[in-house]
Amino acid sequence: MTEEVEKRLYLTQSEDVEFAQHEHINTQTHQHNFHGNNFVDLMFREKAIIMPEPLVTLKDLRQFDNLEFLAKQVVEGFITGMHKSPFHGFSVEFAEHRLYNTGDPVKDIDWKVYARTNKLFVKKYEEETNLRCQIVVDASSSMYYPFDENEKRKSVNKINFSAVSSAALMHLMKKQRDAVGLTIFTDEIQEHLRARSTTVHHRLLTSHLENLINQKPKHKQTGAARSLHQLAESIPRRSLVILFSDMFENMSLSEEGQQEMESVFAALQHLKYNKHEVILFHVVDKEKELDFGFDNRPYIFEDVETGEKVRLQSNQIKEQYVKQMQEFERELKLRCGQYKIDFVEADINQHFAQVLMPYLTKRTKML
Repeated sequence: MTEEVEKRLYLTQSEDVEFAQHEHINTQTHQHNFHGNNFVDLMFREKAIIMPEPLVTLKDLRQFDNLEFLAKQVVEGFITGMHKSPFHGFSVEFAEHRLYNTGDPVKDIDWKVYARTNKLFVKKYEEETNLRCQIVVDASSSMYYPFDENEKRKSVNKINFSAVSSAALMHLMKKQRDAVGLTIFTDEIQEHLRARSTTVHHRLLTSHLENLINQKPKHKQTGAARSLHQLAESIPRRSLVILFSDMFENMSLSEEGQQEMESVFAALQHLKYNKHEVILFHVVDKEKELDFGFDNRPYIFEDVETGEKVRLQSNQIKEQYVKQMQEFERELKLRCGQYKIDFVEADINQHFAQVLMPYLTKRTKML
């Protein structure tokens, strides 16, 4: 085994041997210093937001098939914590209101709010909202990690986490009367539904997300660059783009690998060039994919996007692997900072607040 570790590793379970997927990693060293743009840490640290025990746990993702129900529970748990906190920077009642002005139709006054506050507010209707959001989900094979082929029930994996997070965001947007669309891509765009705000449309988006959870694609590679370029040109007017992806393209040391990564960064820049606001949720299993938390024993690692396999002892490569992954994430954060893209590391083993809080932060800034 050479010092240059060119394998991207993931783990799955088998009876005698543990199989995993890998992709190439860029081992080039970068001399940049970057201070992360992690809004979740910032808001929790400075605003002391109190989160209750989540209504939806990772165990629930295995047991329930109703994605719409899970999304509602995620949002309810999050909002409960917001109400218990001293932070009042967001509208957590969901209905959009503005102060009553002389001449506004009396029928638009929200009398329930008046009874609580003794102030006149009018409801903002759908045509008054100016936020359009496109949720973009990476559905390549690497997003289905971790999985267990011997397990009958659903695994808690990256695509599962992304689907529930997307559904929760859609539920928030529905309550706030925002228009939302959905794009699903692998090596090319698989589904693209433009932003709308009707109930029927929301149900259609939810059904597409449920289909993602139930699929088990093999050898579906990531083609984020081409898909994001197409997306940048197809979204009407200024929009909020929310991307769920592990961003694991071909990260080898070869010239081809370097060019592919540069094309991904160029695609992200294209989104900003077209005046879209972008949040990138870097979806990972932090313990395994970033920290390489495997026991010191032999493994067979398999790339689920290509089928390539390699046998090795985990401690042989752990130090170099972790170093390379840190360099990759540092470069990703740096580029996002340069392009004014909000980068958020989303660990699938953590609370969904890490997704909902950055969205509300961005929405507040855009309106």
